[in-house]
Order: sequence, then C-alpha cells, then structure tokens
Amino acid sequence: MNWLANNLDVVGGHTLSHLLLAVPPIVFSFLLAIPAGWVANRVRWLRAPLLTGAGLFYAIPSLPLFVVLPVIIGTGIRDPLNIVVALTLYGLALMVPVAADALRQVDARAVDAADALGYPPLRRFLGVDLPLAGPALLAGLRVVAVSTVSLVTVGAVLGIPSLGMLFTDGFQRGIIASVLTGIGATVALALVIDGLLVLAGRALLPWTRRAPRTEAALATRGAGA
Repeated sequence: MNWLANNLDVVGGHTLSHLLLAVPPIVFSFLLAIPAGWVANRVRWLRAPLLTGAGLFYAIPSLPLFVVLPVIIGTGIRDPLNIVVALTLYGLALMVPVAADALRQVDARAVDAADALGYPPLRRFLGVDLPLAGPALLAGLRVVAVSTVSLVTVGAVLGIPSLGMLFTDGFQRGIIASVLTGIGATVALALVIDGLLVLAGRALLPWTRRAPRTEAALATRGAGA
C-alpha cells in the first residue's frame, strides 16, 4: 500500500497511456469487421478466405508481430502506432467471424418485410440488419475489448508506456507491489470498459433488456390461464 500511495501519479500515467493504446484498436476492429462480415455473407466464395484469414491473425505471437510491423509500415519499434495496428489485427481476428455470423443469422422475415416496404439496401442494412445483429456484435466486441486491454501490456517489453511497465519494472527491481498493482489495474480497466460497453448496449439496443420481461409476463399469464 505504501508503494502505491507513493506512486499514484506513475500508475495514473500508465493507466492513461494504456487506455489510449487500447481504445483505438477496439473501435477500429469493430468498424472494419462490419463491412468484412457483410462481404463474407454477400460474396460466398470470399467467406472462407475472409474468416480463415482473419483467424490466422490471432495465431501470430504478439511480441514478434510488434517487432515485424515497424519493418512493414515504416515506423519505429517503439512507436505506439505499432501497438494500435497489431491489436486491430487481433481484434479483427475475433470480430470478423462474429460479425459474419451475426449478420447471417438476422431473421429473414424482418429482411423480407423491409424489402416489401421499399427500403433501399443501405437503409435496410443500417435500420434492420445491423440493429438485429446488435446483441451478437456487442457480445463479440466485449471479448475484443477485454482481449485488447490484456494484450496492450506486451508492448511494455519494447518500452512502450502502459500498465505493463509496472510488470517489467516490478520484476526487474523485485517490487511485488508494482507487479500486483499492474495486474489489478489492468483487470480493473478491462472491467470498466466492459461495463461501459454493456451500458452502451442497453442504451442503443433497448429491446434486448425488455424481451426477458415480456417473456416472463407471457409465462405468468399462461400459468394463470
């Protein structure tokens, strides 16, 4: 506790750096996975290559990827952009299959009804397909968020500031409190982001929290009858 009290500014700085490295890949992987999932469903011969290719990204060890990326995109090895790009690729590996499956499982009756009402393709996608796929997309995004927050710590090995610096510094100097603080802060940050995503889902997808109540009410009425 004494170590933490004396190093609150350090922990706060690393937490902010960690957050700035984690949020962009979460957002980018979600935004890029949606069109990729749409293409996977619309162009059948591309489905298998897209899903397989996305999955292969996650098979690449994170540290070697952080080292190789600067050669490919022309940045310095300690450039935070390397972390953002690498974690976006990992996010896509998780999110593209989820997006493809979520959009594929949209109720065909709802799609047919929208077509019958004269919805143009883009409006139907944004107003019908995407909202109905929303719960599954949110579940996938929550997994991506937790995974991304965890993987950011690997960048500390290359000297990129994040909560992972508390691990490396703690191990090198034999300060267990630093290591435990890094672990606790990383878990707490992941939980906070996950909680915010849940709240955003409740705000943007209100029907997902009303459905259980409706089903319970119907069940009660049926039992009473």
